[in-house]
Amino acid sequence: MRQATAAIVKPLPDRLFKVHGNSAEMRWESMSGLGYHTPNDRFFVRNHTFTPDIDVTTWSLRVHGAGVRRALEFGYEDLRAMPARTYDVAIECAGNGRRFYRTQQHDGAPGTQWGLGAIGVARWRGVPLAYLLKEAGLRPEAVDVLPAGLDAPFEEHGHVRRPLPVGKALDDVLVAYEMNGVPLPADHGFPARLVVPGWVGIASIKWLGDIEVSTVPLFTPWNTIFYPDVTTQPVKSAFELAWNARLPVSGPHVLRGRSWSGRGRIVRVEVSLDGGLTWREAEHHGQHLVGAWLPWHVEWAPRRTGTRLLMARATDETGATQPLTIPRHPFGYHFDAVVRHPVHVVNG
Repeated sequence: MRQATAAIVKPLPDRLFKVHGNSAEMRWESMSGLGYHTPNDRFFVRNHTFTPDIDVTTWSLRVHGAGVRRALEFGYEDLRAMPARTYDVAIECAGNGRRFYRTQQHDGAPGTQWGLGAIGVARWRGVPLAYLLKEAGLRPEAVDVLPAGLDAPFEEHGHVRRPLPVGKALDDVLVAYEMNGVPLPADHGFPARLVVPGWVGIASIKWLGDIEVSTVPLFTPWNTIFYPDVTTQPVKSAFELAWNARLPVSGPHVLRGRSWSGRGRIVRVEVSLDGGLTWREAEHHGQHLVGAWLPWHVEWAPRRTGTRLLMARATDETGATQPLTIPRHPFGYHFDAVVRHPVHVVNG
């Protein structure tokens, strides 16, 4: 059954998504047994308004501003003819995990009450933003790069737009036109979007239409009112299990999950199967994996029925480890505490 919403084009079946108004959260159990990348049909959607219908034959991307020597416009075929790169990158909403401020720490924050499903990892293909800036003649005095989307204006604040420092723009930012080997789906930014590795999802502007390059710092509602103090994503972990999953006591079970960090690769994951009394290291396939997230697993043979709290905590290459609790963020961003995931062990 499809949960209808005017904001999102793709089907939103109950088994894949939990709908939050004009956004949709991936159900983690829908990733169980799948490969590294999140399939497009279950990739989460965060919309401020609604998915626009853009005519690619008339669409163009304008690069302009005091920070470049010449204003340029690029059509869709122009982008596809440029030198391309392919990156495996996670995109995650800054509010991912927000509901746990309320349900786990009893100090809720306003906004969409995401669980942990406002994240996905895709294989993105496109043109490095640095290439477009070079084509436009980036000036040495350039400071900020301001991408803007073509979706409908949000309330009185205008089009969604959030500045990037020019250093980040030149580092690893992609103007993507493909997602997991196909043209971007409408809900995920067709015809082109930014992909900003490691940063909060609001930086990865969808339905890209305009890039202003400035020689002074830029300010918009999306870096002053809504996301004033968030950039790099913290460390998080999730089990590929339904909330309140029912598992037969007959076991053993292989419990799978994934951990990620905007700061760098995950180097260790520990799992507790008894609510944090004891911990053991999860198994994974080593650090040779790409850095977007780390899949891991543990074996578990429960000996009795009842409710259990599963917990996973990860450490990234900078040494950052998930805490057991975290101070409340006024907007509910960056919940990176260990999540207590309830399951019910039942007679098989």
